[in-house]
Amino acid sequence: MRLQYPSNVKIIKLPCTGKVDLIHLLRSLEKGADGVCVVGCMEGACQYTSGNIRARKRVEEAQRILDSIKIGGERAQMFNLSSSEAPLFVKKISEFTEKLKEMGPNPMKTAMKRAA
Repeated sequence: MRLQYPSNVKIIKLPCTGKVDLIHLLRSLEKGADGVCVVGCMEGACQYTSGNIRARKRVEEAQRILDSIKIGGERAQMFNLSSSEAPLFVKKISEFTEKLKEMGPNPMKTAMKRAA
């Protein structure tokens, strides 16, 4: 079974979502991504004890920062999925990309184009 997710999604694999730092999330948006989505293992099932909980806190902090600068905290999301839930991954990531399309382009991207 080969599942298709949106072609504009770039996947970056890490051993644990606990390795995702706030700066990685914000830098992705600064560089022009319309949104960032962290997909980690189920809470309580982290192989590295609490990496997914640390990641969730970082995503929530990114959301607060994005809201405070009027870019939209919804541009940063986190989902907890099991590795056996590929169809749910495709559904969640497709819904996220649709929501981003409705929101429009990242305001930082459009500001960078105007400045260039």
